[in-house]
Amino acid sequence: MSTGYQPGRRNFLKLSAFTGGGLILGFSWGTAEAESGGIMNASGFAGNISFNNYLSIATDGAITIMSPNPELGQNIMTSFPMIVAEELDADWTKVKAVQAPLDKAFDRQLTGGSGAVPHSWKRLRQAGATAREMLITAAAKRWNVPASEISTMKGIVMHEKTGSTATYGDLAEDASNLPVPGEVKLKDVKDFKLIGTAVRNLENKKIITGKAGFGLDFYREGMVYATIQRPPAFGSKIKSFDATAAKGMPGIVDVVKIGNNIAVVGNSTWEVFKAKKVLKIDYESDVKPESTADHNAKFTEMMNSDKATVRRKDGNVDVAFASASKIIRNEYQCPFVAHSPMEPMNFFAHVREDGIELVGPTQTPASARTAVSKLLSVPEDKITVNITRLGGGFGRRLKFDYVVEAAELSSIIKKPVKLIWTREDDTMGGSYRPSVRYRFEAALDAQGNLIGYKLRGVGINVGNSTREDNFPSGAVENLLIDSVDYQSPITTGAWRAPITNFLAFAEQSFIDEVAKAAGKDPFTFRNELLEKAKTSPVGAVKYNPNRFQSVMKEVKERSQWGQKKGVFQGFSVYFSHASYVAQVAEVAMVSGKPVVKKVYAACDCGVVINKSGAEQQVKGGIVDGYGHAMYGKLSFKDGIPEQNNFHNYRLVRMKEIPDVETFFIDNGIDPTGLGEPALPPTGGAVANAIYKATGSRLKNQPFIDEPLFSKPPVKTKVKQTGPLS
Repeated sequence: MSTGYQPGRRNFLKLSAFTGGGLILGFSWGTAEAESGGIMNASGFAGNISFNNYLSIATDGAITIMSPNPELGQNIMTSFPMIVAEELDADWTKVKAVQAPLDKAFDRQLTGGSGAVPHSWKRLRQAGATAREMLITAAAKRWNVPASEISTMKGIVMHEKTGSTATYGDLAEDASNLPVPGEVKLKDVKDFKLIGTAVRNLENKKIITGKAGFGLDFYREGMVYATIQRPPAFGSKIKSFDATAAKGMPGIVDVVKIGNNIAVVGNSTWEVFKAKKVLKIDYESDVKPESTADHNAKFTEMMNSDKATVRRKDGNVDVAFASASKIIRNEYQCPFVAHSPMEPMNFFAHVREDGIELVGPTQTPASARTAVSKLLSVPEDKITVNITRLGGGFGRRLKFDYVVEAAELSSIIKKPVKLIWTREDDTMGGSYRPSVRYRFEAALDAQGNLIGYKLRGVGINVGNSTREDNFPSGAVENLLIDSVDYQSPITTGAWRAPITNFLAFAEQSFIDEVAKAAGKDPFTFRNELLEKAKTSPVGAVKYNPNRFQSVMKEVKERSQWGQKKGVFQGFSVYFSHASYVAQVAEVAMVSGKPVVKKVYAACDCGVVINKSGAEQQVKGGIVDGYGHAMYGKLSFKDGIPEQNNFHNYRLVRMKEIPDVETFFIDNGIDPTGLGEPALPPTGGAVANAIYKATGSRLKNQPFIDEPLFSKPPVKTKVKQTGPLS
């Protein structure tokens, strides 16, 4: 039997056996405390110690850590080892990470919410510092010198007075016999040598040579392949089906009904994909199929509903608006969008009498295991989950429907099976970003001060479509934020930077409009509100005004705001996932149409682990944010998505990607999120720049559907530079 995947933890220990022994150190991800040390030798794991995960040092100096979080491009397979190596004073060329299988010992073994590094920061530092101290202690005993006189550098332990030196590999076995220290001192941020530098992704070579091991790459001898036909319309169900023609096609093993779907099983993907096309299925529905026109009508109804849920209320908005010198109102709407990861959903499952094996790309392996356990009534300790590299996720793989499908199918056909979705399945199969509409209202006094602010969010399957405590809450005396939700059979889920991915565009576009009505520069207007949040807050302030202002100042200076000729600049700033990102977009008019040429981004995400990886995260977020604001749209007719593949579901193309320049605020704060925070501000910065260039306010996404892009714009007399342009 052959398998194209890394072995489980215990097999890994045997395959990674060191010649002559070495140090393996367990440390708890729940408490950041190290557990017992032990020896790794040629016979495998020697010693009867319990560990959750480990940091190991081989006698040749190679350093390995198990990485619990799924890797989907956020670069944790490089940033995690960098954190350990920094505190360990390791030779970076000898450090690597290995994807850990699912283990209940990890208290957050998932990827989502930009939380991997913030959660693991202190735990990984503790692991590296603990190992370093044990190596120093081992050297002190060997050389009979005080540990306080010993230093380390790049995997070498040194005693300057005697000239003694030893590699970490030389000392690893001695260190493994020492008790683990209860407390160790961590480095001061100013002393970091590796963290904060640009380090090449450790997985690059594997990725470009096809050896990275994505879910689609996994192969198990004897497995079959499967694809599933789902109802084309949301809310419909199978009435009857005829699989005679499909069963008669070459390579087809079986056709079975699972739930409200039909699965085709065969010897290859090509054969099952072809056979699926000849299935004859009749559907029926107990509910009226929904179209985009129905959703638009529902939004209008919800906007005027008297049954909204109040999310935050400060002061009295009725009095404020009644006394206002000027009132500004606007509505903004976004469509459903698909996640569209390059790797479609797929998973391997083998349901046996003695347990279940699951292998594939998932952002939430523990939740997937629990769901399979409940469905098939198999204890979780009888289910193993090995995580491959993910070919993108963007929130789609937080859901585990495709994992459950694979497990259920394997239990029915009694075979190991690899379930693979097609691109059409991925686009039409649901779990979209919800469609949302916002109404903003602002009241200004005679001096241009914001004295009242109202926001209503209405959405489809989104719950609370607002972020009621985000800016400008806390800076306005009279404020009301509420929401209304509609439950639809169209399935939705988290999409990169949930809620804020569109809310930020709407809010930042509206605030720019209010600033103009107040006769103030966009930076000045926001700064005045932030100063108020600092000096005379109204209710709770759940963001840091100083961090807001620091990224604003940085991006204003870096972009030379208001000083350039030939381009029109738009500004946006947002707080999400505990990080702050300010952006300035630059637009030029090309053949009568606005074209985004460049985006400047200033980010405060605390300590930057890997500058190269961080820059890629920010650039990726900006490209994602711009591309979907400009082109992303999924519409419906009678419950069926009208887009099914990239020929009619538009994504941004390489030639359309603007130049991006990224800057980070160096403040020494522990790392905060970075995978998502750069996306939300992008739409607003671009829309505000386009307004400067054309005089047209973009209020709906995708921008490409707006009249501005379908016909030559009417150019108004606006300045190219200056505080009010």
